[in-house]
Formats: sequence, structure tokens, C-alpha cells
Amino acid sequence: MRILIATEKPFAPEAVKQIGEIIENAGHQLLLLEKYTDKKDLLNAVSNADAMIVRSDIVDKEVLDAAPNLKIVVRAGAGYDNIDTQTATGNGVCVMNTPGQNSNAVAEIVFGMLLNLARCGFDGTMGSELKGKKLGLHAFGNIGKLVANIANGFGMEVFAFSPSLARNPEKGKEFNVTAVQTPEELYEKSDIVSLHMPKNQHTLQTVNYNLLSKLPHNGMVINTARKEVVNEADLTRIMEERPKFKYATDIRLSVHDEAAEKFGARYLASSKKCGAQTAEANINAGLAAANQIVKFFADGDETFRVNPK
Repeated sequence: MRILIATEKPFAPEAVKQIGEIIENAGHQLLLLEKYTDKKDLLNAVSNADAMIVRSDIVDKEVLDAAPNLKIVVRAGAGYDNIDTQTATGNGVCVMNTPGQNSNAVAEIVFGMLLNLARCGFDGTMGSELKGKKLGLHAFGNIGKLVANIANGFGMEVFAFSPSLARNPEKGKEFNVTAVQTPEELYEKSDIVSLHMPKNQHTLQTVNYNLLSKLPHNGMVINTARKEVVNEADLTRIMEERPKFKYATDIRLSVHDEAAEKFGARYLASSKKCGAQTAEANINAGLAAANQIVKFFADGDETFRVNPK
């Protein structure tokens, strides 16, 4: 089988080397497309591929229709909203992600951003400590659990909301986390909220004025999920009304330049999404993707399938 790595933002060379070894040791052929700038290059590369590994690359209907032999696409990472899963299903293509492989990297960047906000961008002015603060986790998957562990080390009190945790609140106790029953309760009880929900029809624009207004006037929100889960107009309104409210994200707002000028150090955004940009996460996700493809072709394993058949 011909397995294509198609990455506009490449894997680390060591990751590519190890991915290639996994693929070739299983008797498959590795194809490589890196740092492409023209979609036509991707369309040409996928035309004879049986499988594809991507990162944040857009795999839309045009790409899928250009790949008549394609049987599986693996997103090296947790989020897969860059892949048209509906068309994939229609074309008989299995879509997988690699949950958990980037989780520690994202959990760590949460606290890098949180410390930056708490200490006013390290500009020498009076900041605040994290110890004793109440941290709310909006979603409680792999990343949320790791964030909870780090927060415990800082001496924070941790709350969490997810539908599954609300149904079984005892699950939070092993992470020293108090489960709450609704998002509203989470924001009411927290000083800081960290967002970890996926982007889907149930989460779009859910972090709105109603929720944000339940945080204290000096509240903070950290978003390492997707920018679409936050209502940007409502966030801007809260930050205008509350001069001490702060927001950090590794997905820039659509109005980034205006927000940076208006809010200064109260608004922190990385130049591009970088929560998973560590050497370790890069290798882990790539190797997981390669192993999943090998298992798929060897015995039909679809453990991490995310699209319906």
C-alpha cells in the first residue's frame, strides 16, 4: 500500500524517519509531501495514495474525490474538524485521530499561558499567584485530566464539567477534581476556566456572554481548544466591561490586531496554534498514526475511527 504523509507543517525529521520505518517494515511504501504551498500539489500527491497521514492540513471533498484509492486518513492529533468526515464516509474512507498523543504538550502550554496572564506578561507590575485559585475545566478528556494533575501541584482547587463526568461525578475524585452538573455552575465556581472541548455542532459559540459573565471581574479564560467554541463578540464585550478580565489562546481571535491593541497584556495569543508543538508530541502522534494504519491494513482494526461507516 502507498501511504502518504501530507503535511504543510512538517513532522520533525526524527518522526518522519520512525514513521517510515514502521510503514516499510510492514511492507508498505512511504510517500512524502512536506511544506507544500499549493493545493494542487496535495491533489496530485493523493491521487495514487491508499492511506494518508495529515496534521492540520485540510482534507475536504476536493481532496477526497481526487483520491480514488484512498481507504484511510489519520489525523495526527485529537481534533479532526479539518477533515470532511461526511464525504469520507460517502467515499468509503475510514477517518481516525490519535487521541492522547498531544495531551501533555497542550496541558503544559495551558500553564505557560496562565502564568503569563497571572503575572501581567512579566512586565514587573503586580500580578497574582495560582495557589488557592479555583480552576474550572470545561471538558474533561485526556488533556483536562493532565491539566488537573498540574493544577493540583500548584495548590489550586479544581472543578470540571463534561456530560459524562456530570453523569458519574465519582470519576473526578481520582484526580482531586470536583464534578459540577452544568457549564453555568462551572463558571460560577471558578476564578479561571480552561477550555478543552472539541469543535462540533454542540460546542460552537457555547462560551458566550452568559457563561463569561459568571466569572469574577478579574477572571481568566485559557483556550487551547478551538476558537470557534468562543463567541468572540461576547468575549470582547466582557473584556471591555471588565478592565481586569484576561484571555489567552493559542488560536488567534479573528479580530486579533484590534484585541491586541485594545487589551494589551490582558490578551495573549500565540502566532499560530502551537499547543501540540513539542518534539515529543510530534513524534508520538506521528508514530501512533503510522501504527494505526498498519493495523488497519493488517486486520481491519478501526479502534480510533471517528466517522460513521
